[in-house]
Amino acid sequence: MILGLDVMGGDQAPEVTIAGSVAALEELNQETKIALFGPHKTIVEELEKHKVDATRFDVVNCPDVIEMGESPIRAFAAKPNSSIAIGFKHLKAKKIDAFSSAGNTGVMFVGAINNVDRIQGIIRPCISTVVPREDGKVNLMLDVGLNPDCRVDIMYQFAILGYIYSKHILKIPEPKVGLLNIGEEEKKGSILTQSVFQVLKDSPELNFVGNIEGIEMFTDKANVIVTDGFTGNIVLKQMEAMTAICVKRGLRDSYIDSFNYENFGGTPILGINAPVFIGHGKSSVKAIKNMILASQEMVRSNLIKNFKKAFKYISL
Repeated sequence: MILGLDVMGGDQAPEVTIAGSVAALEELNQETKIALFGPHKTIVEELEKHKVDATRFDVVNCPDVIEMGESPIRAFAAKPNSSIAIGFKHLKAKKIDAFSSAGNTGVMFVGAINNVDRIQGIIRPCISTVVPREDGKVNLMLDVGLNPDCRVDIMYQFAILGYIYSKHILKIPEPKVGLLNIGEEEKKGSILTQSVFQVLKDSPELNFVGNIEGIEMFTDKANVIVTDGFTGNIVLKQMEAMTAICVKRGLRDSYIDSFNYENFGGTPILGINAPVFIGHGKSSVKAIKNMILASQEMVRSNLIKNFKKAFKYISL
């Protein structure tokens, strides 16, 4: 197994990305390697600081760098030798099994769509986030930003993706699927959520438990929380803000600490033909390490194969 990492992605690259890859290497088995995409000289110099032999990694020279604020489409055209562009070429050619970056989210999404494409039957890929519960377990919420405008069929597919991800990655035998709404009643919410409710209710392949309110997100009522990308992103940013406020005011315990994004590293783009992870732009060494380890788990789980199998037979 070879796990690809964009060394130049993130606000503190390449120092933090290299340090994160070195930390991850210590937890990987001998059969797994990390491919580092970036300027060869920069990578070798950073590895020397950690007293690590560069031959323990696959170093892929990529002289160009796509900056955080660049236009996704223009960036690929102008910088074909960038770490992200070449990383996706390797992923498409199956020279690596997964590709991760804490760089430009838009560029990563465009690269994923243009190179590895959507799984047949998927209308729009999405991204998710884990929601820590007080009992020490986690729920999964999706979408959290890629799709601010949604249709009923798109949100139905989010439910399927979340159900399969929770089953194979979070190891929940029969995940409970809930629809984020402003009330528990079937007729509550917008026209969109009311329509989605009916579709999920009539879907035998899902363990649908109905609407859940914001105050129930951190309980065991639903393992998968389905919402549109606009709402999901607002909820995600609120969780991040409240966590930061608690830490700033000295209100910390194991539960508050469980919201730290570093624990999860990054989020996969769900619904495409290969494992692709997007990390936070401010990713730390711990976050980079955990993003690499998460990509390894996704490869091991055969999640993409299970997605393809499901969407071969499931239709709205």
